[in-house]
Amino acid sequence: MDNKLIVSLCLASMLFSVGVAEAQQPKKVPRIGYLSNVDPTRESARAEAIRLALRERGYIDRQNIATEYRYAEGKRERLPELVAELVRPQVDIIVVAGGGGPILAAMNATKTIPIVMVGGGVDPVEAGFVESLARPGGNVTGVTNLTGALGGKRLELLKESVPKLARVAFLYDPASLATPASVREVKEVLPVAARALKLTLQPWEVRTVDDFDRVFAAIGKQRLGGLYVSSAGSVLRGNRKQIVGFALKSRLPSMYQNRQFVDAGGLMSYGADQAESYRRVAYFVDRILKGTKPAELPVEQPMKFEFVINLKTANQIGLTIPQWTLMKADKVIR
Repeated sequence: MDNKLIVSLCLASMLFSVGVAEAQQPKKVPRIGYLSNVDPTRESARAEAIRLALRERGYIDRQNIATEYRYAEGKRERLPELVAELVRPQVDIIVVAGGGGPILAAMNATKTIPIVMVGGGVDPVEAGFVESLARPGGNVTGVTNLTGALGGKRLELLKESVPKLARVAFLYDPASLATPASVREVKEVLPVAARALKLTLQPWEVRTVDDFDRVFAAIGKQRLGGLYVSSAGSVLRGNRKQIVGFALKSRLPSMYQNRQFVDAGGLMSYGADQAESYRRVAYFVDRILKGTKPAELPVEQPMKFEFVINLKTANQIGLTIPQWTLMKADKVIR
């Protein structure tokens, strides 16, 4: 046999063997790290919204994508350890659900792994997470929800629902005042709105779970007519049932920043549609996995807001919500 032919056959055989070996190599499955500030039960609905949105884009968990979940369960000191567990095996993307604490922990752990934030009301520019909303500039992008900036609208809806309302207790966690946006809500937005609505706003600090009994007793003595609760800070977010239970027992009309409180029995909430925000995470994950850098993906602000009223709670506290207010609601729990 001709030597050239032998060499050609050998080369072809080698190339075929390499091709077969490469075809047999399992394709790398992208790995997503999911970091939440709360526990699995409270995060489940939001995580499920992301999972379904990813499925709509062709990403099926445990088939062509893998998700590693880590939950701080309200313990901020655990965040660095949990992020390290995601960074060590080098996940492809870290999705951070929650406020500034989890985002900062992720940023401190990696400057290269893309971070997609969602669910927090922190202004990411003021907090130093991104250079600007249009041009994030680093490894962080995602969705930021307005919270404190909507305080005036929340007070307006509460007053509209209770026309004779004059004095409102305001619960907030002073630990949340680490960000300029939260400071503005407490020091500027709410006081200005209250004056315009002829409401007296009485702020109450809740630093730990042990403060609730003292604060609730003081509010009861002052015979205040309504309750406004900031959801910023893990103490308030983590004790929804206790807060809602007090409002019901005291027959206080209550306003919250997100519908989780209303689902737990609170009267009403107004804020960004969190389900829609969490669904948008799939867009960022898809773009990043296809090669777009986080720095090139503008941070999105919410386009959809929802006003939720719990009519069962209204009936329980003896409150009749005006019909025109009910017509404004995106969802009425009956």
